[in-house]
Amino acid sequence: MQLTGAEIIVECLKEQGVDTVFGYPGGAILNVYDALYKYRDDITHILTSHEQGAAHAADGYSRATGKVGVCLATSGPGATNLVTGIATAFMDSVPVVAITANVGMPLLGKDSFQEVDIAGIVMPITKHSYIVKDITRLADTIRKAFYIAKSGRPGPVLVDVTKDVTGALYDYKPRRPATVTREISEMRDEDLAAAIELIKNAERPFIFNGGGAVISGAQDEITELAHRIQAPVCDSLMGKGAFSGEDPLYTGMLGMHGTKTSNLGVSQCDLLIVLGARFSDRVTGNAKTFAKNAKILQIDVDAAEINKNIIVDVSVVGDVKEVLSRLLEEIPAKDNPEWTAKIQDMKAKYPLRYDHTQLTGPYIIQKLYEMTGGDAIITTDVGQHQMWAAQYYKYKEPRTLLTSGGLGTMGYGLGAAIGAKMGRPEKTVVNIAGDGCFRMNMNEIATAVRTGKQVIQIILNNHVLGMVRQWQSLFYDHRYSHTILDDAVDFVKVSEAMGAKAIRVTKMEEVEPALKEALETQGTVVLDCWIDRDLSVFPMVPAGANIDDVFDEEDMKKDE
Repeated sequence: MQLTGAEIIVECLKEQGVDTVFGYPGGAILNVYDALYKYRDDITHILTSHEQGAAHAADGYSRATGKVGVCLATSGPGATNLVTGIATAFMDSVPVVAITANVGMPLLGKDSFQEVDIAGIVMPITKHSYIVKDITRLADTIRKAFYIAKSGRPGPVLVDVTKDVTGALYDYKPRRPATVTREISEMRDEDLAAAIELIKNAERPFIFNGGGAVISGAQDEITELAHRIQAPVCDSLMGKGAFSGEDPLYTGMLGMHGTKTSNLGVSQCDLLIVLGARFSDRVTGNAKTFAKNAKILQIDVDAAEINKNIIVDVSVVGDVKEVLSRLLEEIPAKDNPEWTAKIQDMKAKYPLRYDHTQLTGPYIIQKLYEMTGGDAIITTDVGQHQMWAAQYYKYKEPRTLLTSGGLGTMGYGLGAAIGAKMGRPEKTVVNIAGDGCFRMNMNEIATAVRTGKQVIQIILNNHVLGMVRQWQSLFYDHRYSHTILDDAVDFVKVSEAMGAKAIRVTKMEEVEPALKEALETQGTVVLDCWIDRDLSVFPMVPAGANIDDVFDEEDMKKDE
C-alpha cells in the first residue's frame, strides 16, 4: 500500500511494538506529527516541555521496561537538544531510537534555517546514526535502528530523515521485527573452564554486579551463584537490583561512596567475579591497587571492555545470564565459613551512619523505603541525593533504580520518571533530586501533570550544589566558589503554578505525613524538603585513592 514517509515511520514503530513516544514538534518534522494524529489510537505521544526531557523520558521508559525507548525532535535546535539525553543513554547502554527530521534535500548543506548535521554530531555517542535521503530505504533503516539498539550491548541509535522523504509516497510492506538473540558467539569453552576452576579454588570469593547484570536479566543466576558458593555481593550504581539489597549476602555499593564492607571486602578477597561492569574510575579508585589480593574473573557481553581499565586473570565474553547458566552447570556448592563470618562482622562493625537528630536525605529515603516496601521505581538526578538514594533505598529487583551513572547528567531524573511511569503505570515512581538538579529541567513538572499519572518528585533542598560543596569543604579549604543557591526561587510556588500539588517539609516529623499524602495522591506531587547545607555523603574514597582508604565522619573525628 502507498503511504507517505511519515506514515511509514509510524507503521514501522507499530511493527516494533512501540506504544509510547516522547517528543516535541517543529517545522521539519510536521509530517510525522500529522501521521501521529492519524495513528493516535495506536501510539501515545507525550509532549514534553523540552527535547532533552523527551530523550530522558525515552531513556527512563527503556530502563524501566527493557524495551526500546523512542523520542522525536525537529531539525536544528530540536535535534541538538536531544544530544545530552542520547549521550546519557549511550554511557549507560540504554536502547533508545531517536528520530529527527531535517530540512529537505535541496536545502541540505546550505546553512538553511534550522539545519544541522545531527547524524554527524551524535556519531561518537550512538551505536549508529543514519540520515535518510531516499524513501526507498526508510522502512529498512528504521528496522535496522531498532535491531542495532537492542542487540549485543544495547545503546542509542539516531535516524535523521529529510522533510521531503517524510512527505513522499512509497509502497509499504509490513514485516515482523528481526529476532534479537542473546550474544554468545564469542563465548569459548576454554574460557568457561578457566572460570570454573577459579571459582572452585577460591576461598574468599566476592561478586561485583554492574549494569550489564541488570540489562541481561541475570538476577536469578546471580542469586543462585552467590548462595551456592557463599560469596558476598556488591554492586555499582548501575548494578542495583541485580541482587536483592535485602539479601544477607549483600554488602552494598562499591567505590567512591561505597560501603566500608564492600571496599574492604573487595580489597581482601582472593577472587572477584565481575558481572557486566566496566571498572569505572568511581568504582576502582587507584586502578593499580584495585582488588590487589584477588584474581579477577570478568564476564561481559562487550569484548572491548575486557582489560580496558583493569587487567583481569580470566574473562568470558557473552551475555551474563547465558554465561552464568553455563557455569552453574559445573560449579559445586561450597562453604567459606571464615570468609562469610568476616564479612558479616564487617557489616556489623561498619554500618551506614547518619545524623538522626535533624532532617537529612538518608532519613527521608529510609522513610520512603519503609513506606513503599522497597517496591517503587526510583529515579534520580546526580549528586549527594543520588548517592543517598543508592545507599539507603534497598533495591530488590532490577530496573527499579534509574540513574545517570556514566555521564552523570544533572536534570535526568524527572524526564526518566515520566518515561518510567508511562512504561510501568502500575508502579509507584519517585524522582529524587537536589535543588541544583531540579532547576535544570523542572519545567517537566508541567509534563508530568499533563499525563494525569502519579509522579512523585522529592527535592532534597540544601540551597547549595551539595556534592561540589562537599568537595570544596574536604579538598578546597572551604572556598565555596559559586555553589551557594540562596535566591528567591520557591519550588512549592513554582510547582503549584505548573499544576502540581506541592508540600514543604522542614522537620523530621513532617516527612511521614507528607510521603503518605504523596503516595495517596493521583497526580503529580512535589515534596520540597529543606536539609542542612553542610551534610555530606559518607563513606568516601578520595578520587584516585585506594578503595581500602575509605573513610567516614567517625574516621575524620579521630584524625582531628
